[in-house]
Amino acid sequence: MSDKQQTAVTPRRDEDFPEWYQQVIKASDLAENSEVRGCMVIKPWGYALWERMQRVLDGMFKATGHRNAYFPLFIPLSYLEKEAAHVEGFAKECAVVTHHRLEAKDGKLVPAGQLSEPLVVRPTSETIIGAAYARWVKSWRDLPILLNQWANVVRWEMRPRLFLRTAEFLWQEGHTAHETREEAEVETMKMLRVYETFARDFLALPVLCGEKSESERFPGAVQTYCIEAMVQDRKAIQAGTSHFLGQNFSKASGIQFQSRAGQLEHAWTTSWGVSTRLIGTLIMMHSDDDGLVVPPRIADTHVVIVPITPKEDGKAAIIEAAESLAASLRAISYHGAPLGVEVDNRDLGGGVKNWEWIKKGVPIRIEIGPRDLAQGTAAVARRDRGPKEKAFLPLAEIPATAPQILDEIQSALLERATTFRDANTRQIDTKEEFYQFFTPSNAAKPEIHGGFALTHWNGSATVEEQIKTDLKVTIRCIPFVDAPEAGTCPFTGEPSRQRVIWAKSY
Repeated sequence: MSDKQQTAVTPRRDEDFPEWYQQVIKASDLAENSEVRGCMVIKPWGYALWERMQRVLDGMFKATGHRNAYFPLFIPLSYLEKEAAHVEGFAKECAVVTHHRLEAKDGKLVPAGQLSEPLVVRPTSETIIGAAYARWVKSWRDLPILLNQWANVVRWEMRPRLFLRTAEFLWQEGHTAHETREEAEVETMKMLRVYETFARDFLALPVLCGEKSESERFPGAVQTYCIEAMVQDRKAIQAGTSHFLGQNFSKASGIQFQSRAGQLEHAWTTSWGVSTRLIGTLIMMHSDDDGLVVPPRIADTHVVIVPITPKEDGKAAIIEAAESLAASLRAISYHGAPLGVEVDNRDLGGGVKNWEWIKKGVPIRIEIGPRDLAQGTAAVARRDRGPKEKAFLPLAEIPATAPQILDEIQSALLERATTFRDANTRQIDTKEEFYQFFTPSNAAKPEIHGGFALTHWNGSATVEEQIKTDLKVTIRCIPFVDAPEAGTCPFTGEPSRQRVIWAKSY
């Protein structure tokens, strides 16, 4: 007999974290790889998560004065060439359309009509949107422009991984134009804080905010700010970015306006975005060896009710009780929207159904069987606790209790993630300790090492590149701190303004 713990997902996280991640996606029926390498099919359970993220973020964007628009999928190659750093940064990731029709030749379809100018499938939309803004903006009275679009983008990915890195992915991209530098800088920081609030309050992700180093900056930006999350293998994920573009793109695109003083000036622009990568971050941070764990405030389905009907003669009464409870729960508002409730009436065993919903990560599972019905109770289980842990609650009290339980789960997930991150964040002051921190000491389990290293840096891009080459470790961000602690860079012995966050990343 093996004493190995039985789990719904194999391998376990501590055995093979990358494969565990793929198996959680499979077990929870979120997505699958498509026939086109690097692309994915997002299945209904996964797309429901993205729709919920869209609804929440869309409301947050509109509350800060932004409106939605849509811009073309195809971008003329000449548009990308206008901003040198931008085209250099994205050139290797671009998918390019060179022909506009197919024709039959020797029994096969072949490209025929060559385009006069190649079209790039958008990797991001600064240049095509800049061209539109250049047409729209004539006077300072036309500013600011505060637009967002929900779209797909394509970046030719060499090492795809579902949700984290795919050739085509879904995202939102905000693009704004302003009269003054100060307005654009305020906008950039405002949207970063929107992302931080969303990640913390809805995804239960304790993110760190800061500025990217020059080498990690968005191509063409003056400054890039980010939110960084730590997931359970102690690696970092860049969960969202907000870019202050200065006048770089407005000069490239010709976004000019007559100022209040009657002078012709270039607008100040920003861009900011998050993507379906947030789903991958959520999976890697909260899920366990039994499958997906979904924070209640981002869940599409909050409660599943599983009728247990071992005998046909009592089945109708149990299902009636389940449907009655579901109706009462659906009438409850949870953070501005009705509770999402499912009743699982499928002709399957209760254990089979229960484990399916565990793997899908539904926050609350409720079982009602003959004994429960006779006693006027139901078995209530929380996804943030062990699969066998249940509380028997009076049926009449469950509708009033459910929102409180959901809030407790939400808080518990955030607290657990915060505790994990803090336990795996270390201040390091020597090169030897830094290299040791990021070097596996156990060849059998090379993933058990590292985390976030708070270490001084003198600003040298050469040092940054050397560490990336040696350890695959990068500066995740230069964190916002009220009083930066000056010190000594352990890699050069030179003065350092403050500590920065280093980590391996996805």
